[in-house]
Amino acid sequence: MPDLETLGWDSAWRDIFGPLAERGLEPARVAVPHRGAYDVLRESGEVRARLTNRRRKESDSADLPVVGDWVALDTGGAIELVLPRRTSFSRRASQASEFAPARAQVVAANIDVVFVMFPLGGEIDSLLLERYVTLALESGARPVVLFTKADLEPDPAAAVADLADVGGGIPMHVVSARSGLGLDGVRTHLEPGVTGALLGPSGAGKSTLVNKFVGDERLETGEVRPDGAGRHTTTRRELVVLPGGGLLIDNPGMREVHLWLAGEGLSEAFADVEELAAGCRFADCRHESEPGCAVREAVDEGRLPAERWERFRALRAELEELERRLALEDRARSRPGRPRS
Repeated sequence: MPDLETLGWDSAWRDIFGPLAERGLEPARVAVPHRGAYDVLRESGEVRARLTNRRRKESDSADLPVVGDWVALDTGGAIELVLPRRTSFSRRASQASEFAPARAQVVAANIDVVFVMFPLGGEIDSLLLERYVTLALESGARPVVLFTKADLEPDPAAAVADLADVGGGIPMHVVSARSGLGLDGVRTHLEPGVTGALLGPSGAGKSTLVNKFVGDERLETGEVRPDGAGRHTTTRRELVVLPGGGLLIDNPGMREVHLWLAGEGLSEAFADVEELAAGCRFADCRHESEPGCAVREAVDEGRLPAERWERFRALRAELEELERRLALEDRARSRPGRPRS
């Protein structure tokens, strides 16, 4: 069983936990969330834990433990509380109907680096890639893009050349778990105690990458179809300790990837657009029909690709719609005679 430092524990966590230790509580990290229970890693070994009744009643859904959380266990091994998160990857949760309240779904917590993974061998959805990058930037972690399955692409460098501006120049690696291409570069981001999370569509090779680093078939992977695409097999989120240091969180492929209040994340993902916007005549320029718009001028002159500008507009519109919806829901809850949820 690895010690707490190997799991990412440090002096800052120790200071936070000091008063809890005096109460006899024990720190542990969530490795696998189950329905109503959690596999947690602690210094004395792995254990299946549940929330205390008080914690279950008091917790909002966004406050419940997720993979990567540090928690405090009582003497009976139950989860008493979740420690404050340094970073968290959140998306807008799927809704049962269009009338259901909008809410956040926290996917993973206390991540240091987010690996956004997209497979080569086919056309890459640029809008979906930028959506993932925006969420990664908003989480507070360092994003890194991995273009996987490079062995299926005759010229991998040419295939990703047009995507160099995604995320304002964040690190990108072309990798192949089958041949080992680029894996050393990925490993440099995972020093001892550093937690990485793998995000991307189904079939991107997330579990295969974990298995490559672990050195065995730790996680189930799907057979590869004739076109090189993998089948979705991961059904749960899991924190895996890597030999030689570092940790990886494997995540199932997401069928829906909606932004959740990604203000700064969108600005960072489209730093080139934000830089151009600083030159607009009006500070509140919407970059539509206003005179003196530096962004529209750059698009017309070809200095800003029209496709990238349209992707920015689509993501901005999604965020603005979410903000309007949340404002309406808040006003509805504040009406006299209506209880707050």
